[in-house]
Amino acid sequence: MKDNRPIIVYDGVCNLCNSSCNFILKRDKQKQFRLVALQSDEAKELIENYAITENTDSVILIHKNTYFIESDAVIEISRLLPFPWNWGVAFRIIPKNWRDSVYRQIAKHRYRWFGKQQTVCHIKE
Repeated sequence: MKDNRPIIVYDGVCNLCNSSCNFILKRDKQKQFRLVALQSDEAKELIENYAITENTDSVILIHKNTYFIESDAVIEISRLLPFPWNWGVAFRIIPKNWRDSVYRQIAKHRYRWFGKQQTVCHIKE
């Protein structure tokens, strides 16, 4: 049977990313999300299958045969979470270039600000 749940591809060595995934899983009472570390073979296959730029430095959400990156991925993940977290969709009113600019700054400095693991953290769903 094919697993059609939304897939979050995250940086498995990033402390911010791991904490964010744990935050999501704690609130995902329906167990709808699958998590895949960016460093895994499965992530590489997904990136290739969806023709996502290989050097994407972003969380990726794959849902309903499409993918979302950067701030769109974060907003779409929040949309799929229960109340009140789904109110994150309100951030769509902010222009995408502004949202993505903030996202890229956080992504650029995430290891310095939040730390980095020596090995890939595989989050238990």
